[in-house]
Parts: sequence; structure tokens; C-alpha cells
Amino acid sequence: MEFINALWKFLMLSAPYLLFGLLFAGIIHQFVSVETIKKWFGGNKVSGVAKASLIGVPLPLCSCSVIPAAVTLKKNGASNGATSGFLISTPESGVDSIMVTYGMMDPLMTVVRPIAAFLSAFIAGVMQIFFKTDIPLPEEEEKKSCCAGGKKKESAAAKVVKFAYVDLLEDIALWLTFGILVGALVDVFVPADIFTQFDGFAARIAFILIGVPVYICASASTPIAASLILKGLSPGTALIMLLVGPATNISNLLVLQKYMGKKAVVINVIAISVTALFLSFVVDWLYEFLAIPVNFKITQEHDHANIIMNILTWIFVALLLKALVKKEIIPRLKNERKGCGA
Repeated sequence: MEFINALWKFLMLSAPYLLFGLLFAGIIHQFVSVETIKKWFGGNKVSGVAKASLIGVPLPLCSCSVIPAAVTLKKNGASNGATSGFLISTPESGVDSIMVTYGMMDPLMTVVRPIAAFLSAFIAGVMQIFFKTDIPLPEEEEKKSCCAGGKKKESAAAKVVKFAYVDLLEDIALWLTFGILVGALVDVFVPADIFTQFDGFAARIAFILIGVPVYICASASTPIAASLILKGLSPGTALIMLLVGPATNISNLLVLQKYMGKKAVVINVIAISVTALFLSFVVDWLYEFLAIPVNFKITQEHDHANIIMNILTWIFVALLLKALVKKEIIPRLKNERKGCGA
């Protein structure tokens, strides 16, 4: 029963902010195209890297979704610097994860997280320019999509809603569910202050080593990070997980090295890791210097009888279950891959 109560608490804290964040993400997706983004990058210059890193911060693409977008930008002339900036800041942040951070944590972490995403992306992009990592793109045959044509015309509002609560939610449903479940499990079963003795330099390095090969999306990592902080982990160390986990994973790194080169991929991993490590100390210093107590919203009492909050939570749970069934459960039951002809 205690676990169910903790799970519902996590859902109530995240659902309203996720619903709003997903909607805002759908609006951005509808009115800011990849072609528009490409025009803003400005070639192989520091200003182009800055723009790419800044544009990526609010965009609603997870690590899986950002790869096709980044490859498209690279094929259309974006430099490794600009591509890296976009590629790193986009999965590390997003309107949905920013909203969830505000819902579960505090204003300082809500502000720090997107700033940290921008800085790690910008530094990686500048390093790409400094080390001159751009390489000729591999030649590829042009492929026609079997899904082209025959699509029903939809209004802008319908496209926004479909992307927000169908396409994007399906992309993050599995990891988001995982994150909320793990967050609730940690909240209930992990002893208080367990990380107090394991929160020095070694802990930060451990989170980097775990985060580089393993993927977890930005929204899903939030409840886990919040729970770990309440068990004694410092906010700065948790920030490492929030930055490194979403930005890197083995499968994406293997894809990227084809288009950007191994040298560029190694530079990105090093830049993300070192920047996250440095910022982790900065964040812990800020909490100490500003004398801000770690009083996250998940520690506070909440009115479970609030009708609006309950309605929004049930709506979100229904949408999440629908996404899980469609994207994860049905394909596994059919034991076949989803594709254009499926």
C-alpha cells in the first residue's frame, strides 16, 4: 500500500506538468521545422554552435528521436560543431522535462538544468570547431519512403495534439514509466540517507561511467534523480545523471560516428562528462552558498482529494497506458517489428 501511495504521489506531481509540457512540445514541433532550424545554425562558427545549443534546449526530442533530426541537419550542411550542440542539448532538456523538474524538485534545479544542458552542448560544439573534426559525409542511395502519400489532411491543432499525446508520448512512454516506478521504489524501499557516505568524487565518476553507455530519457530520469537526492545524494551528483544519461548511449554513438567521425564522438563524450562533473560541484556550491534546503515537492504533503489534480492524473495515466499498449505491448505480443508495411 505504501508503494501504491508513493506511485500515485509521483504521478500526481508529474501528470499536470507533463500534460502541459507535451502540449507545448507539440506546438514547437508543429511550427518549428528542421528546415527552419537548419537556417539558424550559421555554418561552422561559434555563433552557429550557440544557436544550435540554445534551440535544442526546449525542443521535445528524446535521444532516439534526435538522431534522425541531427543526421538530417548534418546532411544539409550543418557543421559537427552545430550538430553536436543540437544533438546534446535537445535530449538533455525539453519543455516536458523542465516542467517535470519544476513539479518534482525546486526552482533552482528547474533553472539550472536547462542552463547546464546549454553549456555542455555549447562546450562540446566549440571543441568540435577547435579540433576541426568535420569529415566528408558517406555517400548513400536516396531512399523513397513507403509511407509517403495517401495521408489525410489534418488541422494544425490536430497535428499538435497528435504529436504531443501520441507520437512523443509513445517515444518516451516506456522510459517514463520506468522512471516513475523506480522513483517510487526508491522513495519507499531505499533507506534514508543511504547516499550520505557515497557522495564524493568517486560517486560522481561512477554516475558518469554508468550514464555514458546507458540511456534514459530526460523526463524519466527526473523522478529517479529526485528520489536519490532525498536519500542523501547531492543535487550536483544527481545533475550528472540528468545530463549524461539522456545525451549518450552506445547505439546512438555508433550511428553518429558514421556521419561525424570517431574523433567527434569521443570529443562529445569527453565534453559532456567533464562539463557535467564541473557543473555538479557548481550546483552543490550554489545550494550551500544560497543556503537553500533540499525541500523538494515530493517530500511535501499533497491533497489527494484535489479533484482537478486527480482528473489530470487519470487522463495522463490513460494516455500513458494507451501509448505503452500500442508501442510496447502489442508489437511484442505479435513478435514482429513495427514498420511501414506492418
